[in-house]
Amino acid sequence: MASFIINGESVNVDAHPNTPLLWVVREHLKLTGTKFGCGVGQCGACTVHIDGAATYSCLTPVSTVEGREITTIEGLSGDGSHPLQRSWIAEQVPQCGYCQSGQIMRAADLLANNPQPNREEIIAHMSTNICRCGTYSRIIKAIERAAEEA
Repeated sequence: MASFIINGESVNVDAHPNTPLLWVVREHLKLTGTKFGCGVGQCGACTVHIDGAATYSCLTPVSTVEGREITTIEGLSGDGSHPLQRSWIAEQVPQCGYCQSGQIMRAADLLANNPQPNREEIIAHMSTNICRCGTYSRIIKAIERAAEEA
């Protein structure tokens, strides 16, 4: 049994300790915004925040989040009003959309720690996340827009 806080709610989950957090979030808690991409920490589609830091949920055993705070894309903003979510729409970032929750969670980590990043800092921070559709220039513009709103 693992106990932690997810999107502000305390949960107890009966899962094997080595089960990746990704599968606990998706299958046990039915929060499907976090996506499975590669399963080996190479793409970033599964990015969530653990105690405020962007983390690959596919590589994180549920046993390591005991008592910690997890935020998924569903918990970033209940009504889609987070500056990144608004800027993603304004800049028309998604094409297929599959990687976007992970991209937004990674970008939220950046802005939480560096509210006014320059282009090079954005590129460096976001380099851990892959967009197979290649919308990188729109992702950068959306992050710049969100930073201006803050």
